[in-house]
Amino acid sequence: MASMEIDAKSNCPCGSGKQYSQCCQPYHQHQIPAPTPEALMRSRYAAFVLHLFGYLEKTHHPDFRHGLTATSLAQGKQPDWLTLNVISSEQQDCRGTVLFKAWYKIDGKLDAIYEQSNFLLVDKHWFYTDGEQYQTALPKRNDSCICGSGRKFKLCCMNKLLR
Repeated sequence: MASMEIDAKSNCPCGSGKQYSQCCQPYHQHQIPAPTPEALMRSRYAAFVLHLFGYLEKTHHPDFRHGLTATSLAQGKQPDWLTLNVISSEQQDCRGTVLFKAWYKIDGKLDAIYEQSNFLLVDKHWFYTDGEQYQTALPKRNDSCICGSGRKFKLCCMNKLLR
């Protein structure tokens, strides 16, 4: 599967609110390494959105890949990634964690990956190692919308996401 194109002046898919050229693009193009676990997490989410599976393989620590390759990541049906919500991020010396929800739609159903990801700093480069996944409930009508608008889900994305 070919990578998707995005204009460098478009908002970055990671949800930072920055232009892609000022956010994840330099990491994706291997110009500079992601400086923090959260920056790497955001760049990996954007890489999933953009189908940059080589970047995902390269930023996944080799000792934790368990046979995962860019080719295997590209196989199968790809979800429609909707939004990334970073809940918390911590860094201590050469280890870091990021707790997040990555919302997506596949086969007409809304779902999320809710995970605490672990990261390791090796030779000034952060790598994803593994993560612990949690169950998450779908948003209810009066919950805040997953898109981060601050509006209630029923008044924002509910109708277009649950069709």
